[in-house]
Amino acid sequence: MAYLELLQYHNLSIFQWVAVFLAAFILGFSKSGIKGIGIIIILILAFVFGEKASTGILLPMLISADIIAVSYYNRHTQWRFIKKLMPSMVIGVLVGVWVGDAISELLFKRIMAIIIIGSVGIMWFFEKRKTNAIPQNKVFSNSAGFLAGFSTMIGNLAGPISNIYFLAMRLPKNEFIGTAAWLFFIINVFKLPFHFFVWKTVTKESLALNLILVPAVVIGFFLGARLVKLISNVNYRRFIIIVTALGGIIMLLR
Repeated sequence: MAYLELLQYHNLSIFQWVAVFLAAFILGFSKSGIKGIGIIIILILAFVFGEKASTGILLPMLISADIIAVSYYNRHTQWRFIKKLMPSMVIGVLVGVWVGDAISELLFKRIMAIIIIGSVGIMWFFEKRKTNAIPQNKVFSNSAGFLAGFSTMIGNLAGPISNIYFLAMRLPKNEFIGTAAWLFFIINVFKLPFHFFVWKTVTKESLALNLILVPAVVIGFFLGARLVKLISNVNYRRFIIIVTALGGIIMLLR
């Protein structure tokens, strides 16, 4: 589809196009390891396209960014954590598919905002606790996996929940990024058929839009990757907590 036809199809203003390209750039930036800013992408796309439609527009861009991320950080992946989370995440996605149409968008936003803000409290607890012992309880990993799977299907909002888990596991910066990259690449590909055939939020037109936005994703990723190298492990963890908290407050007030 030609650029002008796509512009006419979506009936976007210049301001909206700028906002959408900014969201694509921030997506690449976040997938490079600048965690916690994903909530900004969701807010921008929801404002332009609507809550549910935006999930289908975002998903293919997430997958394209995931491909770059797993290629760049592959050697740092800790597969044992992915194996722990994946079964419960799949269940969470399936439940999310089922209830997605039953929950009003307003109720969903309020619930997710509370979950995000609550997750910050948990992250802060793990950061400030005096012991460095890693939680081994299966209830903890299964709960984190289920909530991450459910929230990623409903609104691509698994980031704060996965952040809690990986921070609790005390993963160093690069292992954190590499493990999260593979985890979300796998789960996002798993989600794609549901968006195509059940929710019908991924269409030929939305994929054409995605193709136009991919360069912004790529530029954002490599600029973000350069920035990540300059951030220490301690400051990286603090940054995740602060930005995640701000995102939850924004969603709650929106």
